[in-house]
Amino acid sequence: MLRDLRPALVITRREIRDQFRDWRIIFPIIVLTLFFPALMNFVAEQLLEFMQEYEAPIIGDRLVPFLLMAVGFFPLSVSLVIALESFVGEKERRSIEPLLSSPLTDFQIYIGKLIAVMVPPLLASFLGISVYLLGVYRQLGWSPGSTLLTQVLLLTFVQALLMVSGAVVISSQTTSTRAANLLASFIIVPMALLLIMETGMMFWADYNLLWWFILGQAILAGLLVRTGIAHFNREELLGRELDTLNLRWSWHVFIKTFKGDARSPLGWYRDVFATTLKRTRLAVGITAVLLIGAFALGIAYSQIYALPLPEIGLDSLQNLDTLPTETEIPGLGLPSIQFFSLPGVFAIWKHNIATILGATFMSIFTFGVLSTLIIALPFAIIGYVTGVAASAGWPLLLLVAATILPHGIVEIPAILLAGAATLRLGATLVTPAPGYTIGEALVRAFGDWARLMVALIIPLFLIAAVLEIYVTPWVLLQLLG
Repeated sequence: MLRDLRPALVITRREIRDQFRDWRIIFPIIVLTLFFPALMNFVAEQLLEFMQEYEAPIIGDRLVPFLLMAVGFFPLSVSLVIALESFVGEKERRSIEPLLSSPLTDFQIYIGKLIAVMVPPLLASFLGISVYLLGVYRQLGWSPGSTLLTQVLLLTFVQALLMVSGAVVISSQTTSTRAANLLASFIIVPMALLLIMETGMMFWADYNLLWWFILGQAILAGLLVRTGIAHFNREELLGRELDTLNLRWSWHVFIKTFKGDARSPLGWYRDVFATTLKRTRLAVGITAVLLIGAFALGIAYSQIYALPLPEIGLDSLQNLDTLPTETEIPGLGLPSIQFFSLPGVFAIWKHNIATILGATFMSIFTFGVLSTLIIALPFAIIGYVTGVAASAGWPLLLLVAATILPHGIVEIPAILLAGAATLRLGATLVTPAPGYTIGEALVRAFGDWARLMVALIIPLFLIAAVLEIYVTPWVLLQLLG
């Protein structure tokens, strides 16, 4: 591995040397490194005096750590500009041909460029943090704890890696600097939202949650790096002259993938089981492990954060025979559920499909991570409720047989397939697709997702909704009523 990185570091040294020769890059870094921390020191001093005057020192105390995080973040804005220029800028200036004709591998070229555009802004951020800490200590006598300082440094590093990796992917997949700058909004807007959330953590002084922000951004940055490596191809970079949105071609690829080689509906179903499910086996296995893990996590948390429920026996369940035909279920997007009725069936069915569609949308932008969490969350809740009920003295096996098993025998496989389909769709962006562009690979994966939705997931959810409305309440009354 180190042997593979040595040629990449040659590119890194060349790129960094060229960057430090360009005053348009050096001047903003110097300003953001020296002037901005001094400005933040002045702001912190004035606000602390203002808050103490009105007897609200706690706000000022929370503001100083926030400014520490802000000082580390703002120099990283330079990294976005440099990263967007890394490939497409050199291509427009026609200075990238010697590099691409070198004996270096695609991996070495990509990693060398990635490190090069990340090092100067990251050094500037760390230097700015040092200047800010020195100034605030001399003026206010404040210094961060070792844990907070470690969190801010790690947060600065993963934010730099996240922004740079995303920008380099954009730069390697576009054909003009103008297009790359326009697409940069897909990096700036999410990073701004993340910064707002981190600001809330700083003002609440709940610094333990920052570890989860660091972990989440590190995972996304790793996936973006993997995406860039998987889809970087020097021949395509030189061969692409103009990006065009060919909807007719995309629709043709989608329909071809959706129909497959089948000549009849029965043959199409056979092809779904023979090819699409076979390609989704790994995603099914991963999703199954995650769902089981979410259920076990819910049970574990039920022992840590147990609800103060009294011991409940079967005698207290005799009033279940008065179960209403319409029951409100808050928090699930369902105003009411009408048991033993077709409107109830369609309400449950529509809710499940809407949830899967929302998870699919999030899957594309989070590489399948957030969609899997959305689908796994109900299993964590079920595990928690099961653990609480068991602790309260409910007959666990009887409870599961009455409330989950009647419709779960169909709904759980549907959720498993839906989770696997969305996970595979998102993972397409980080999976090498030899012979296909990143757009064609995504369209083909979307065709497989649509096949599973139409052939299995939507019908299974309809059957599960019928069972949940008509069978589960009846079984519940028979076993526990």
